[in-house]
Amino acid sequence: MARNLIRKTQTLCPECLRFLTADIFEENGKVFITKTCPDHGEFIDVYYGDYEMFKKVTQFHHEGKGIANPNTEPKGGCPKDCGLCQAHKSHTCLGNIVVTNRCDLSCWYCFFYAQKMGYVYDPTQAQIRAMLRTMKSEQPVPANAIQLTGGEPCLREDIVEIIQIAKEEGYDHVQLNTNGIRFSSDPDFAVRARAAGVNVIYLSFDGMTPTTNPKNHWEIPRVLDNCRKCGMGIVFVPTVIRGVNDHELGDIVKFASRNMDPVRAVNFQPVSLVGRISKAERDKMRITIPDAIINIEEQTGGEVARNDWYPVPFVAPVTHFAEAMSGRPRYELSTHEMCGMATYVFKEGDKLIPITRFTDVEGLMKYLDEKANEVQNGKSRLLVSAEMLLKLRSFIDKENQPKDLNLANILYNIFRNKDYRALRVLQHKSIFLGMMHFQDLYNYDIERTKRCVVHYAQPDGTIVPFCAFNVIPEWYRDRVQRKFSMSIEEWEAENGRKITDDMYRRDVAKLEADPLYKKTYG
Repeated sequence: MARNLIRKTQTLCPECLRFLTADIFEENGKVFITKTCPDHGEFIDVYYGDYEMFKKVTQFHHEGKGIANPNTEPKGGCPKDCGLCQAHKSHTCLGNIVVTNRCDLSCWYCFFYAQKMGYVYDPTQAQIRAMLRTMKSEQPVPANAIQLTGGEPCLREDIVEIIQIAKEEGYDHVQLNTNGIRFSSDPDFAVRARAAGVNVIYLSFDGMTPTTNPKNHWEIPRVLDNCRKCGMGIVFVPTVIRGVNDHELGDIVKFASRNMDPVRAVNFQPVSLVGRISKAERDKMRITIPDAIINIEEQTGGEVARNDWYPVPFVAPVTHFAEAMSGRPRYELSTHEMCGMATYVFKEGDKLIPITRFTDVEGLMKYLDEKANEVQNGKSRLLVSAEMLLKLRSFIDKENQPKDLNLANILYNIFRNKDYRALRVLQHKSIFLGMMHFQDLYNYDIERTKRCVVHYAQPDGTIVPFCAFNVIPEWYRDRVQRKFSMSIEEWEAENGRKITDDMYRRDVAKLEADPLYKKTYG
């Protein structure tokens, strides 16, 4: 079958990082990306695993407002000028700060950790505060959500103080990216982290069995229990790898729904194949967003189907309406439509009910955009607000929504009263299902990087999109962190212990004998 060219884009050679032009094309119902380097030949990979879903998501492409006060000047062309430079299309929606590259595990697919890198990166509290302020200074929309990440951030003895610093700097949402080991073994730590200001932990959770989740399968029951007791929210984060755990995606969704008192969301991440890897290995492990969504549809018996998912920028009209009503720029999820998909799922008994089954979500988004345009054209905000509140119920099928849910009232409180407690009500009655596929050099599309909303702050004052920071580490992550690091030998001499002393060693028999383990996994 002939290739159907969709568009051209700019990309990089996986071997030499030369700028290249790539073709994105459809063939046999899938979307591919291909590029040819004069020195290293052709590279071809799956870009999006289902062409019909591709056509749906491209309808919702949205250009963000970018930033008005860039930190760097464009010279070499994206992604060589991060950042952020004025060519970037999105403000920071989730800022990341690596607080250490030390870890107590050594997972084979990890981006980096100290033992592998050969140095220790532990930025000072002063450097962390400066990075927080850099992202907070973005205009027109300052960063308001931060993730403290690593390595394993909980290895920092001062991590609670770092959390407090984030709150002092005005961040409303603070999440901790963790493997959960310390949350499992130290209930008091969970209490202190929550009291310091952590909203959720971003918890690695790759599967339901020791085979699919060797990272923390045995610790998950205690993590759930300790977070449940202190009111800490949890986001499960499965790294999805074809042939490893893609057969358990539906079970992960069901497991999250059975534990939705602490579990707020599942954010699936199809694996980013960083580093040099053969085409045979890529083909073996590569899974894209549509592939994972179709697996979930099949594994939940259609309870969560492919048509229930929408790309991240689909919700841009919410921002447009909020901006029109407030008269100032607001937080906007303007990422590239290929980067992520999401849906909300409610529960009635044992049944999962996606929000799309009882809500005309497309009609609602279109209506919010219409109302925003009316305000911008001079219509009274008070009148538009009254019209919108009267119209809300028309988008909701009352007969098919879960019996204990009144979505119209929740939306009324969110839009009319700016009552974000109502948003928490929505979150506590549902599971947010997300799908975020970070790039690697084999499927790299610079148009995606320009629109990234997940950024890393660095101690040199720059802010770098995720898919530049982690995918081109020699330009950003490793180059900068090495300048602010010490050798492992220096760290060990300064701290009076070996870096390997932090490595976690579990007693499997003891953990499996715990009644909570058996209760959790049934």
